[in-house]
Amino acid sequence: MVCQECQENKATVHVTKIVNGKKKEFYLCEECAQEKGEIAFGNESFSFNNLLAGLLNNDFGSSSNKSNFNLDYKSEDRCESCGLSYNEFSRAGKLGCNECYTEFEGRADKLLKRIHGSKKHTGKVPQRAGGVIRTKKEIKKLRQKMQDAVQKENFEEAAELRDKIKELETEIK
Repeated sequence: MVCQECQENKATVHVTKIVNGKKKEFYLCEECAQEKGEIAFGNESFSFNNLLAGLLNNDFGSSSNKSNFNLDYKSEDRCESCGLSYNEFSRAGKLGCNECYTEFEGRADKLLKRIHGSKKHTGKVPQRAGGVIRTKKEIKKLRQKMQDAVQKENFEEAAELRDKIKELETEIK
């Protein structure tokens, strides 16, 4: 495929933009993509680890983008089980073992939320043994919806949600 900008070079960059809900796709050569600013990493070799480390170090290129992401830690703090230091964890974004979660508890919450979007694991649930887990998650969602309905003084909806919660709770027992 030929570059849609210069109409000369081979298109090696695929750009997808969604503006006002409309999807636009462009196929550009590397030179045109760099000129248009569509390649953020330029001639540097791209690495997911470098990207993640840059995000964790809050290195976005300008001081105006720096947030007040101040973590309270001592660089010599280490996990007793695997020896990973908190400083190494904050740079790499990876914990060394399951004990790191308890070792760095509290201090790692902001960082984990920033990396994963949540400090709780919300991964897949096993098909065979996950029925109770899925039901408990559903109950939790319904309780939140019920609280929202009560705050909005929508008591009929709150009563329906309460009944659904009771029904699900009896299924678990």
